[in-house]
Amino acid sequence: MNEGQEKKENSFMIKIATFIVDKRNLFFVLYVFAIIFCLIAKDWVKVENDITVYLPETTETRQGLDVMNREFVTYGTAEVMIDHISYEHAGKLAMQIEGITGVTSVTFDDTPEHYKEASAMLSITFDGETTDDISVQAMREIKAKLADYDTYISSEVDNDSAASLAKEMQVVIAVAALIIVAVLLFTSHAYAEVPVLLITFIVAAVLNMGTNFLLGKISFISDSVTVVLQLALAIDYAIILCHRFTEEKESLPVREAAIVALSKAIPEISSSSMTTISGLAALAFMHFKIGQDLAVVLVKAIILSLLSVFTLMPGLLVVFNNLMEKTVHKNLVPKISFIGKFAVKTRYMIPPVFCVIVIVAFYFSNQCPYCFSQGNIESSKQNEQTIARNKIKEKFGSKNLVALVVPAGDYEAEGKILEALEQYDEVDSTLGLSNVEAMDGYVLTDALTPRQFAELTDLDYEVAKLLYSAYSINDENYGEIVKGLDTTKVPLIDMFLFLHEELDKGYVTLDSDMQKSIDDLYEQLHDAQLQLSTEDYSRMLVYLTLPEESQETYDFLEVIRGEIGKYYDDFYIVGNSTSNLDLSSSFATDNIIISVLSALFVIIILFFTFQSAGLPVLLIVVIEGSIFMNFSFPYLENTSLYFLGYLVVSSIQMGANIDYAIVISSRYMELKKEMEPKKAIVESLNQAFPTIITSGAILAAAGVLIGKLSSDGVISSIGTCLGRGTIISIILVMCVLPQILLLGDIIIEKTAFTMKVPDKVQRTSGAIYVDGRVRGYVSGIVDANIHGVIKGDMRAMVDTSDLTPMQEVPESITAIEMQQEIGNTEGIEANENEE
Repeated sequence: MNEGQEKKENSFMIKIATFIVDKRNLFFVLYVFAIIFCLIAKDWVKVENDITVYLPETTETRQGLDVMNREFVTYGTAEVMIDHISYEHAGKLAMQIEGITGVTSVTFDDTPEHYKEASAMLSITFDGETTDDISVQAMREIKAKLADYDTYISSEVDNDSAASLAKEMQVVIAVAALIIVAVLLFTSHAYAEVPVLLITFIVAAVLNMGTNFLLGKISFISDSVTVVLQLALAIDYAIILCHRFTEEKESLPVREAAIVALSKAIPEISSSSMTTISGLAALAFMHFKIGQDLAVVLVKAIILSLLSVFTLMPGLLVVFNNLMEKTVHKNLVPKISFIGKFAVKTRYMIPPVFCVIVIVAFYFSNQCPYCFSQGNIESSKQNEQTIARNKIKEKFGSKNLVALVVPAGDYEAEGKILEALEQYDEVDSTLGLSNVEAMDGYVLTDALTPRQFAELTDLDYEVAKLLYSAYSINDENYGEIVKGLDTTKVPLIDMFLFLHEELDKGYVTLDSDMQKSIDDLYEQLHDAQLQLSTEDYSRMLVYLTLPEESQETYDFLEVIRGEIGKYYDDFYIVGNSTSNLDLSSSFATDNIIISVLSALFVIIILFFTFQSAGLPVLLIVVIEGSIFMNFSFPYLENTSLYFLGYLVVSSIQMGANIDYAIVISSRYMELKKEMEPKKAIVESLNQAFPTIITSGAILAAAGVLIGKLSSDGVISSIGTCLGRGTIISIILVMCVLPQILLLGDIIIEKTAFTMKVPDKVQRTSGAIYVDGRVRGYVSGIVDANIHGVIKGDMRAMVDTSDLTPMQEVPESITAIEMQQEIGNTEGIEANENEE
């Protein structure tokens, strides 16, 4: 960038900053209206609690779920375990519960599946779906009836997991806020800086929550973690502007200090945010669409944080300035020169050791035991549902349900499939219209002749023939009538449903006992049909003895596929096991996408930021090393890691934690122009430490809190990995990166592609205002950064575009008077130019 372009850009930034600062009251009013709107709009946001919704549309599980949700009714169910109870007492309770309005049936018997070691298992089916009022009210009555018993209930009915998770996150946010305030008080220059920072980010958080409704629907993961991550990831931006303002106030009035600070901070903060945004943007390329959901919500959060810092915070700094000046306190952040000196002494030792550790960590992280079933995730905190599910699983085992969806109409094929599957040891039981017993040993799909149907229902044979004749006419199957109805066969379920329809119309009459039997049977058939059969599809349920997630389970799914494939070309197998298989299949690809794209985006940004090919690679090595170390822990601890925790946290580490390395590297690159590299690295750590400890402590605390206080396994795994990864990143950038910079200095210099233009020697005399680096003769030799007035003769190379001649200046001129003098001088020059 030449001098003219730089002046033009600076002038443009000054104009923008001036407008924002001078129109601060207008921005305050706009933000008040925006906050009011967003507080209302945040209740419009729809939260999706089902993670399978985000499966790729090409997966069998997603397609099968779409068909089932569209075609079938799935009634609510519950598993209720009652401890320390006799079999007889449990049987009485089962009968009482079955009598509750809204309960369809209660299954309980003396088999080991329902009674074991003084514990009873009641399997309850409701009249409505999970969220229907009739099911919810019935569940509340059940809980009230069993309130005095040692009971564990596992059910989605009357279980608002979103509300429960929201309450947990409110606790996380409250505790995080206390930690953040403590950190800011420790690292700030004035106590009044803290409310400015908090107001800025509370506004940004409210704006983000209120605008989420524009996305239509967001996942429960994005809804839960965004506020905490937004604050932790974007706190740097406000700190940078705040520190700039403090520096500029030393020589400028408040208004001018705010303008200059903002004009300098906009490019700096925008550049810093690009790495975070790019790392998060990599999530959007995942096949598993939860990544896109997280990317959009978090990137929007970062952008709104930038907007708040750029347009709201400057006005707040001006308003709070007097209070800030009254609450200035001693710098509490200690110097860490000892770490810098340690880096100098160990520069030949630490990098080789680090390389060995990274190689080992890479191997361990590749052995990480990932899991894809939410039921297998362990969290530090457990909610009531998780405790109940684990207790039931421990006593009675768990059920692994797989649904088979096939084209409707071929009852015989369905029966053969279920019969074949029941022969496998891996199958506990099956359920379909083709194996549900109706009456006298017949199953619902058995085809009966008129005589068989008449004998079954005690109908007169001639009446039965008339019924079959009417059925054939209704189906426009006139051939059966022509050739004779004696041998015509109709599936029992179809004929029962047709008979009930004819009874309703009054075309057929039965005695009261048979009428009642037909009515009762119709209710059961109607419910079964809604759940298991539609005009286009049939659904069969298979209960496996295998766990939801294992290679043995995945192999048996192929066996099931083979059995169905004997009769159908198009079909779906749907269940938690198939969902886990689809997720594990896409994970390998998503892992590569996240790793490559997040690193590539960051390298490109760093390449242009530092104008060096070598430095970005050195920084990426350090952060990649922290990622490998972070995900070695699950392997070493022999604990399962939910795959989403790896994908999300690795992208955040690459996009956000790299900022810590950038801060140190930027200071080092600047300082080594003025001093030798060894001294430059010590001073770089001293200058960068306040920023790193502030941002790092907040992000680490946020992660640890989410991991410890959330009972949701997915959220907890993300928080745990984020907190641990941030701590590892801080340690590496403080204790390993300095040594790498010292050893890699020659690589950085050799791979730089900046054009070094010789400094222009300035010859002048009199009073000169200088803001830049001066090297040469000024009534003596000077090689320093100067911010002030030089009075006398000067012959030196000046690295600045701000070299302003001044009128005679008194010896005791103040900084503010100096700025006013500069303004007068510039005004005189402007008038001369106009003339």
